[in-house]
Amino acid sequence: MSALQTLAADGVTGSLGSIGYGLAAIGPGVGVGIIFGNGTQALARQPEAAGLIRANQIMGFAFCEALALIGIVMPFVFGK
Repeated sequence: MSALQTLAADGVTGSLGSIGYGLAAIGPGVGVGIIFGNGTQALARQPEAAGLIRANQIMGFAFCEALALIGIVMPFVFGK
């Protein structure tokens, strides 16, 4: 029996919910990076619009984090 088969037979008994959340956390992480990266560029180009840009950044951040929270809850809702 190979080492991979032994690992699969004995050690890998993780929850699919935790794997699903790990994958679900990738999207909001990338989204937050894009939001603040583009917001920084916008502030560098038009500093006089800082209030509007910052408000849009906060709203976008809140929506991305809401997706992450939904990703945390779904394994508990559909878990066994």
